[in-house]
Amino acid sequence: MDWLVSMPKVELHAHLNGSIRNSTLLELARELGEKGTIVFSDFEHVIKKNDRSLREVFKLFDLIHIVTTDHKTITRITKEVVEDFAAENVVYLELRTTPKVNLALEMRDVGVVGIDLSGNPTIGEWATFFPALKFAREQGLSVTLHCGEVPNSVEIQSMLDFLPGRIGHACCFQDQEWRKLKSSKIPVEICLTSNIRTETISSIDVHHFAELYKANHPIVLCTDDSGVFSTNLSTEYALVSSTFGLGRMELFELARKAVDYIYAGKGVKMELIKVFESVGRTLEYN
Repeated sequence: MDWLVSMPKVELHAHLNGSIRNSTLLELARELGEKGTIVFSDFEHVIKKNDRSLREVFKLFDLIHIVTTDHKTITRITKEVVEDFAAENVVYLELRTTPKVNLALEMRDVGVVGIDLSGNPTIGEWATFFPALKFAREQGLSVTLHCGEVPNSVEIQSMLDFLPGRIGHACCFQDQEWRKLKSSKIPVEICLTSNIRTETISSIDVHHFAELYKANHPIVLCTDDSGVFSTNLSTEYALVSSTFGLGRMELFELARKAVDYIYAGKGVKMELIKVFESVGRTLEYN
Protein backbone atom coordinates (compact mmCIF):
# COMPACT_ATOMS: atom_id res chain seq x y z
CA MET A 1 0.00 0.00 0.00
CA ASP A 2 2.88 2.40 0.71
CA TRP A 3 4.09 1.99 -2.85
CA LEU A 4 0.58 2.45 -4.26
CA VAL A 5 0.10 5.62 -2.23
CA SER A 6 3.39 7.05 -3.50
CA MET A 7 2.70 6.09 -7.13
CA PRO A 8 1.31 9.02 -9.18
CA LYS A 9 -2.36 8.50 -10.03
CA VAL A 10 -5.14 10.13 -12.03
CA GLU A 11 -8.73 10.39 -10.73
CA LEU A 12 -11.45 11.05 -13.33
CA HIS A 13 -14.67 10.02 -11.56
CA ALA A 14 -15.04 11.57 -8.12
CA HIS A 15 -18.17 13.29 -6.85
CA LEU A 16 -17.57 16.18 -4.50
CA ASN A 17 -20.52 15.43 -2.19
CA GLY A 18 -19.64 11.75 -1.93
CA SER A 19 -16.00 12.42 -1.07
CA ILE A 20 -16.57 14.31 2.21
CA ARG A 21 -14.43 13.25 5.17
CA ASN A 22 -16.33 11.31 7.84
CA SER A 23 -14.91 13.62 10.49
CA THR A 24 -16.19 16.70 8.68
CA LEU A 25 -19.61 15.16 8.10
CA LEU A 26 -19.82 14.21 11.76
CA GLU A 27 -18.99 17.78 12.79
CA LEU A 28 -21.50 19.33 10.39
CA ALA A 29 -24.22 16.86 11.40
CA ARG A 30 -23.64 17.58 15.08
CA GLU A 31 -24.05 21.32 14.40
CA LEU A 32 -27.32 20.66 12.56
CA GLY A 33 -28.46 18.51 15.45
CA GLU A 34 -27.80 21.33 17.92
CA LYS A 35 -29.85 23.67 15.72
CA GLY A 36 -32.70 21.16 15.61
CA THR A 37 -32.47 20.74 11.84
CA ILE A 38 -31.87 16.99 12.15
CA VAL A 39 -31.86 14.40 14.93
CA PHE A 40 -28.12 13.80 15.26
CA SER A 41 -28.49 10.35 16.81
CA ASP A 42 -30.31 9.18 13.66
CA PHE A 43 -27.12 9.71 11.63
CA GLU A 44 -24.22 9.33 14.06
CA HIS A 45 -23.90 5.57 13.72
CA VAL A 46 -24.01 5.49 9.94
CA ILE A 47 -21.41 8.28 9.66
CA LYS A 48 -18.97 6.34 11.85
CA LYS A 49 -19.43 3.07 9.91
CA ASN A 50 -17.01 2.02 7.18
CA ASP A 51 -18.89 -0.99 5.78
CA ARG A 52 -22.20 0.71 5.05
CA SER A 53 -25.11 -1.16 3.53
CA LEU A 54 -26.82 0.25 0.45
CA ARG A 55 -29.66 1.55 2.63
CA GLU A 56 -27.15 3.29 4.88
CA VAL A 57 -25.39 4.77 1.85
CA PHE A 58 -28.62 6.39 0.71
CA LYS A 59 -29.27 7.65 4.24
CA LEU A 60 -25.82 9.24 4.26
CA PHE A 61 -26.49 10.94 0.93
CA ASP A 62 -29.72 12.35 2.37
CA LEU A 63 -27.66 13.93 5.14
CA ILE A 64 -25.02 15.22 2.72
CA HIS A 65 -27.67 17.02 0.67
CA ILE A 66 -28.82 18.78 3.85
CA VAL A 67 -25.37 19.95 4.93
CA THR A 68 -24.01 21.06 1.53
CA THR A 69 -26.22 24.08 1.00
CA ASP A 70 -24.00 27.07 1.76
CA HIS A 71 -20.88 28.48 0.12
CA LYS A 72 -18.71 28.26 3.23
CA THR A 73 -19.39 24.55 3.74
CA ILE A 74 -18.90 23.66 0.08
CA THR A 75 -15.64 25.63 0.00
CA ARG A 76 -14.37 23.75 3.04
CA ILE A 77 -15.39 20.37 1.68
CA THR A 78 -13.79 21.06 -1.70
CA LYS A 79 -10.51 22.10 -0.07
CA GLU A 80 -10.45 18.97 2.08
CA VAL A 81 -11.28 16.64 -0.80
CA VAL A 82 -8.44 18.10 -2.89
CA GLU A 83 -6.07 17.76 0.08
CA ASP A 84 -7.07 14.11 0.58
CA PHE A 85 -6.44 13.20 -3.04
CA ALA A 86 -3.14 15.10 -3.05
CA ALA A 87 -2.04 13.26 0.10
CA GLU A 88 -2.07 9.96 -1.82
CA ASN A 89 -0.26 11.47 -4.80
CA VAL A 90 -3.20 11.95 -7.14
CA VAL A 91 -1.46 14.26 -9.59
CA TYR A 92 -4.58 15.11 -11.61
CA LEU A 93 -8.18 15.21 -10.37
CA GLU A 94 -11.45 15.85 -12.15
CA LEU A 95 -13.95 16.58 -9.38
CA ARG A 96 -17.67 16.54 -10.16
CA THR A 97 -20.42 18.69 -8.75
CA THR A 98 -23.76 19.93 -10.07
CA PRO A 99 -23.60 23.29 -11.89
CA LYS A 100 -26.04 24.05 -14.75
CA VAL A 101 -24.81 23.82 -18.35
CA ASN A 102 -24.58 27.58 -18.96
CA LEU A 103 -22.66 28.03 -15.70
CA ALA A 104 -20.22 25.32 -16.78
CA LEU A 105 -19.62 27.24 -20.01
CA GLU A 106 -19.03 30.46 -18.12
CA MET A 107 -16.45 28.77 -15.91
CA ARG A 108 -14.49 26.79 -18.49
CA ASP A 109 -11.60 29.26 -18.28
CA VAL A 110 -11.32 28.83 -14.51
CA GLY A 111 -11.11 25.06 -14.22
CA VAL A 112 -14.27 23.49 -15.68
CA VAL A 113 -13.26 20.99 -18.38
CA GLY A 114 -16.46 19.04 -18.97
CA ILE A 115 -19.90 18.00 -17.82
CA ASP A 116 -21.38 14.71 -16.69
CA LEU A 117 -24.81 13.12 -16.80
CA SER A 118 -25.41 11.41 -13.46
CA GLY A 119 -28.11 10.95 -10.84
CA ASN A 120 -30.76 8.31 -10.27
CA PRO A 121 -30.72 6.18 -13.47
CA THR A 122 -34.27 4.91 -12.85
CA ILE A 123 -35.78 8.41 -13.06
CA GLY A 124 -36.17 10.42 -16.25
CA GLU A 125 -35.07 9.67 -19.80
CA TRP A 126 -31.87 10.13 -21.77
CA ALA A 127 -33.73 12.10 -24.45
CA THR A 128 -34.51 14.85 -21.93
CA PHE A 129 -30.82 15.61 -21.38
CA PHE A 130 -29.55 14.99 -24.88
CA PRO A 131 -30.08 18.57 -26.20
CA ALA A 132 -28.18 20.16 -23.29
CA LEU A 133 -25.31 17.69 -23.59
CA LYS A 134 -25.14 18.15 -27.35
CA PHE A 135 -25.10 21.93 -26.89
CA ALA A 136 -22.33 21.73 -24.30
CA ARG A 137 -20.18 19.61 -26.58
CA GLU A 138 -20.76 21.97 -29.50
CA GLN A 139 -19.50 24.76 -27.25
CA GLY A 140 -16.26 22.89 -26.60
CA LEU A 141 -16.94 21.12 -23.30
CA SER A 142 -16.08 17.44 -22.98
CA VAL A 143 -18.91 15.14 -21.94
CA THR A 144 -18.91 12.01 -19.81
CA LEU A 145 -21.98 9.90 -19.04
CA HIS A 146 -22.99 7.58 -16.23
CA CYS A 147 -23.98 4.66 -18.44
CA GLY A 148 -25.32 1.19 -17.74
CA GLU A 149 -25.85 1.54 -13.99
CA VAL A 150 -29.15 -0.30 -14.50
CA PRO A 151 -30.29 -2.57 -17.36
CA ASN A 152 -31.70 -0.34 -20.11
CA SER A 153 -30.55 -1.47 -23.54
CA VAL A 154 -32.23 1.34 -25.50
CA GLU A 155 -30.67 4.03 -23.31
CA ILE A 156 -27.24 2.41 -23.28
CA GLN A 157 -27.24 2.10 -27.07
CA SER A 158 -28.26 5.74 -27.47
CA MET A 159 -25.57 6.91 -25.04
CA LEU A 160 -22.90 4.96 -26.91
CA ASP A 161 -24.15 6.42 -30.21
CA PHE A 162 -23.59 9.88 -28.70
CA LEU A 163 -19.88 8.99 -28.46
CA PRO A 164 -19.10 10.74 -25.18
CA GLY A 165 -15.51 11.40 -24.19
CA ARG A 166 -15.82 8.77 -21.45
CA ILE A 167 -18.51 6.73 -19.68
CA GLY A 168 -18.81 5.81 -16.02
CA HIS A 169 -19.53 2.34 -14.60
CA ALA A 170 -20.82 0.28 -17.60
CA CYS A 171 -22.10 -2.40 -15.23
CA CYS A 172 -25.29 -3.62 -16.91
CA PHE A 173 -24.20 -4.17 -20.51
CA GLN A 174 -25.39 -7.04 -22.66
CA ASP A 175 -23.24 -8.68 -25.36
CA GLN A 176 -24.38 -6.26 -28.03
CA GLU A 177 -23.51 -3.25 -25.87
CA TRP A 178 -20.10 -4.71 -25.02
CA ARG A 179 -19.35 -5.12 -28.72
CA LYS A 180 -20.44 -1.58 -29.44
CA LEU A 181 -18.40 -0.18 -26.56
CA LYS A 182 -15.25 -2.03 -27.58
CA SER A 183 -15.54 -0.99 -31.21
CA SER A 184 -16.01 2.65 -30.19
CA LYS A 185 -12.98 2.64 -27.84
CA ILE A 186 -14.83 4.97 -25.42
CA PRO A 187 -12.81 5.00 -22.17
CA VAL A 188 -14.57 3.55 -19.13
CA GLU A 189 -14.28 4.97 -15.61
CA ILE A 190 -14.08 1.87 -13.40
CA CYS A 191 -15.34 2.19 -9.80
CA LEU A 192 -14.83 -1.20 -8.18
CA THR A 193 -15.80 -0.57 -4.55
CA SER A 194 -18.75 1.59 -5.58
CA ASN A 195 -20.12 -1.10 -7.87
CA ILE A 196 -19.94 -3.71 -5.11
CA ARG A 197 -21.41 -1.45 -2.40
CA THR A 198 -24.31 -0.38 -4.65
CA GLU A 199 -24.85 -4.04 -5.62
CA THR A 200 -24.66 -3.40 -9.37
CA ILE A 201 -21.91 -6.05 -9.49
CA SER A 202 -22.31 -9.16 -7.33
CA SER A 203 -18.64 -9.65 -6.39
CA ILE A 204 -15.26 -8.20 -7.22
CA ASP A 205 -13.97 -11.33 -8.97
CA VAL A 206 -16.66 -11.10 -11.69
CA HIS A 207 -16.20 -7.38 -12.28
CA HIS A 208 -15.98 -6.35 -15.95
CA PHE A 209 -12.62 -4.70 -15.28
CA ALA A 210 -11.00 -8.04 -16.12
CA GLU A 211 -12.68 -8.37 -19.50
CA LEU A 212 -11.95 -4.77 -20.51
CA TYR A 213 -8.35 -4.96 -19.29
CA LYS A 214 -7.74 -8.20 -21.19
CA ALA A 215 -9.22 -6.61 -24.34
CA ASN A 216 -6.86 -3.63 -23.90
CA HIS A 217 -9.88 -1.32 -23.80
CA PRO A 218 -9.27 2.22 -22.45
CA ILE A 219 -10.04 2.14 -18.71
CA VAL A 220 -9.21 4.25 -15.66
CA LEU A 221 -9.62 3.29 -12.01
CA CYS A 222 -11.68 5.76 -9.98
CA THR A 223 -13.30 6.08 -6.55
CA ASP A 224 -16.77 7.51 -7.38
CA ASP A 225 -17.55 8.46 -3.75
CA SER A 226 -14.48 7.92 -1.57
CA GLY A 227 -16.13 9.17 1.62
CA VAL A 228 -19.45 7.37 1.33
CA PHE A 229 -17.85 4.11 0.20
CA SER A 230 -14.87 4.33 2.60
CA THR A 231 -12.18 3.96 -0.04
CA ASN A 232 -9.45 5.90 -1.82
CA LEU A 233 -7.71 5.57 -5.15
CA SER A 234 -4.74 3.66 -3.74
CA THR A 235 -7.17 1.11 -2.30
CA GLU A 236 -8.83 0.70 -5.70
CA TYR A 237 -5.43 -0.12 -7.25
CA ALA A 238 -4.75 -2.55 -4.40
CA LEU A 239 -8.08 -4.28 -5.11
CA VAL A 240 -7.14 -4.71 -8.77
CA SER A 241 -3.76 -6.10 -7.78
CA SER A 242 -5.08 -8.61 -5.24
CA THR A 243 -8.09 -9.70 -7.30
CA PHE A 244 -6.71 -9.82 -10.82
CA GLY A 245 -3.00 -10.36 -10.18
CA LEU A 246 -1.56 -7.14 -11.58
CA GLY A 247 2.04 -6.39 -10.59
CA ARG A 248 3.71 -3.06 -9.96
CA MET A 249 4.61 -2.34 -13.59
CA GLU A 250 1.09 -3.20 -14.76
CA LEU A 251 -0.47 -1.00 -12.08
CA PHE A 252 1.86 1.84 -13.04
CA GLU A 253 0.97 1.47 -16.73
CA LEU A 254 -2.72 1.47 -15.83
CA ALA A 255 -2.26 4.76 -13.97
CA ARG A 256 -0.09 6.27 -16.71
CA LYS A 257 -2.53 5.48 -19.51
CA ALA A 258 -5.23 7.42 -17.64
CA VAL A 259 -3.43 10.61 -18.71
CA ASP A 260 -4.65 9.93 -22.27
CA TYR A 261 -8.28 10.24 -21.13
CA ILE A 262 -8.20 13.48 -19.14
CA TYR A 263 -10.24 16.48 -20.32
CA ALA A 264 -7.60 19.14 -19.62
CA GLY A 265 -5.57 20.58 -22.48
CA LYS A 266 -2.31 19.56 -24.12
CA GLY A 267 -0.15 21.56 -21.71
CA VAL A 268 -1.47 19.72 -18.66
CA LYS A 269 -1.09 16.37 -20.43
CA MET A 270 2.55 17.12 -21.21
CA GLU A 271 3.22 17.97 -17.55
CA LEU A 272 1.62 14.72 -16.41
CA ILE A 273 3.54 12.68 -18.97
CA LYS A 274 6.79 14.07 -17.55
CA VAL A 275 5.72 13.08 -14.03
CA PHE A 276 5.00 9.51 -15.07
CA GLU A 277 8.12 9.24 -17.22
CA SER A 278 10.26 10.23 -14.26
CA VAL A 279 8.68 7.64 -11.98
CA GLY A 280 8.69 5.03 -14.75
CA ARG A 281 12.45 5.28 -15.17
CA THR A 282 12.93 4.73 -11.45
CA LEU A 283 10.55 1.76 -11.48
CA GLU A 284 12.38 0.10 -14.38
CA TYR A 285 15.74 0.68 -12.70
CA ASN A 286 14.57 -0.88 -9.45
